[in-house]
Amino acid sequence: MYQIRKATTKDIEVIRAMATVVFPHTYCEILSAEQIDYMMEWMYSAESLHRQMTEEGHIYYLAFQGDRPAGYLSVQPEGEHTYHLQKLYVMPDFQGKQLGRVLFGRAIEVIRELHPGPCEMRLNVNRHNRALEFYKKMGMTKVDEGDFAIGNGYYMNDYIMGLRID
Repeated sequence: MYQIRKATTKDIEVIRAMATVVFPHTYCEILSAEQIDYMMEWMYSAESLHRQMTEEGHIYYLAFQGDRPAGYLSVQPEGEHTYHLQKLYVMPDFQGKQLGRVLFGRAIEVIRELHPGPCEMRLNVNRHNRALEFYKKMGMTKVDEGDFAIGNGYYMNDYIMGLRID
């Protein structure tokens, strides 16, 4: 049903096109339009995505149904035995159709390929994001929380969730 493939820098515009739809859709009831615009530029400008992929160790995967982009994820090493699920987004038309579970499973597979022994996957999720319940269903538990300054007077008010991977 879904095809998932590793992204390259040639896919930056595909990621940006999806983010332009799914990021505001996800946060429109949580963040101001100004903060969404700021975060879009901060995380999804072509320059930022290129830096993430070439310098910061983000590994992106894209999901498609046929030729329709359906979602994406990004995993980043974050220490000797920890990996950070930086992004997991499903396009609105594909939400509620199991793609989130598929992408979450792919993130675990990627981490197992990178780290064949026990380790932990972590992620930050906005305290008011309805995806919080999804991550709990996937077995993640809250390990911390914080208000993280991201510039321009904005903060990410997040729970940090963790999942042990054996």
